[in-house]
Amino acid sequence: MQTPLLFYDIFDSPIGSLFLQFSGKALVGLSFEKPSDMALKKGAAQRNFVKELESYFKGTGTGFRQEIKFLTGTDFEKSVWLSLKSIPFGETRTYKWVAEKVGSPSAVRAVGQALSKNPLPVILPCHRVVESGGSIGGYSAGVEKKVRLLEMEYYFKMNREKP
Repeated sequence: MQTPLLFYDIFDSPIGSLFLQFSGKALVGLSFEKPSDMALKKGAAQRNFVKELESYFKGTGTGFRQEIKFLTGTDFEKSVWLSLKSIPFGETRTYKWVAEKVGSPSAVRAVGQALSKNPLPVILPCHRVVESGGSIGGYSAGVEKKVRLLEMEYYFKMNREKP
């Protein structure tokens, strides 16, 4: 069986360019900076996924249906990343909540480490995870981007809920 072709595309978002990496039809990476291994061929993301990203950044999206695939990560890391799908748009949860969700309530630091390696930020919304004391916590793309994503989501959520 032949390995699917790896390629990339760029999505221009309100918070900067998103570098999308694919293996066949599956999204395998998303970064805010051009990856150093951009020996990949330029391709085009599926139109449905581009529409999902556009909807997300307009505040009208309801989630992502794009097929994803992990090329790296331990079983624990993958379970942490997938648990992020259950955090609703415009809401936050704590590192402790994530640790409990994956069945390892004492692994709060390990959760933080796993989140720092999330290959699909925004799609698997690690920006929605904050510290128990209310501090914003870290973010692999920089705390400024985390704050902007949260502010954007809160703004859209508040405007959706107005009578």
